Amino acid sequence: MKRLSLLFILLFVFVIIVQMFERPARETIMFFPIDPTVRFTNAQTKLSLQPKKKETRYVIDWIVTSSLDRTAYLRQDISMLFANGRLIATQSKWKEKGKNLIQQKHVEQKGSRLFQSISYHQGELHNGDDIRSSQKMSGDLLYVIDSSFAPLQSFRKPITSEQKTWANTLNKQTQTIVNKAAKQTNDILQTDEYYHLYLTELVQYNEQPFMDLTTNETEIMIGNLWEGLYKNYFLGIKKQNGSIESPIGSTVPLILIKKDYSKLLIITETVDGELVVLKQLLEFTQ
Repeated sequence: MKRLSLLFILLFVFVIIVQMFERPARETIMFFPIDPTVRFTNAQTKLSLQPKKKETRYVIDWIVTSSLDRTAYLRQDISMLFANGRLIATQSKWKEKGKNLIQQKHVEQKGSRLFQSISYHQGELHNGDDIRSSQKMSGDLLYVIDSSFAPLQSFRKPITSEQKTWANTLNKQTQTIVNKAAKQTNDILQTDEYYHLYLTELVQYNEQPFMDLTTNETEIMIGNLWEGLYKNYFLGIKKQNGSIESPIGSTVPLILIKKDYSKLLIITETVDGELVVLKQLLEFTQ
């Protein structure tokens, strides 16, 4: 009986060890040198409004898709959705030995809102001991008008005078929220030494290099930026007291890039009003 018990214990330990070694690739974002021969054939983030309300609330369909031109050791996508300048939802998905990823979420909201989403798509490629990556960003925005004085509607670019009025109002509301963190930053930093942009504006650097940088250097900076964002913002914000807080309710991160490209800062205000500054050193050698 004792021998059977001992055999069972040894077998159980062996199974655990095997599972540890066979555990699939880690679910995280890690930047590796870019492989210029690999590309995304599709990378898209799409927001759309369902036409009918659910009682007093409406539903936003939020779809994130991507396709790599070959099978990767690891495929990963993360996405964030902001409403009037504050994070309201996230999505993430990863797949071993994959090319394509699809994510979809239905988000219920009420009231007029400016929705902005940004996604980071990555493929990790292994060739023996050589590890490379491919990356791309995508994003979308959607104005939703939910008012007792107008029918439920949505648009990306305002066309009518009514839409232009609403867009102007929602833009101002959003800027008021995100600019609060920027104003606090001005009190503690020489911000004229930095380039400024908000995270949702980063998508434009898919196709063009950042100021004074080459395309390759821009890709390195963006890849390292997303690695840091994932670990220190997306998964949770580390506050001054050491506690980890959900990023939901925090403001769109403000990105400050030192003009000598020695470092960058990621700045956000948590849901309870605490200003958080994340620092990242920049290194362009691969």
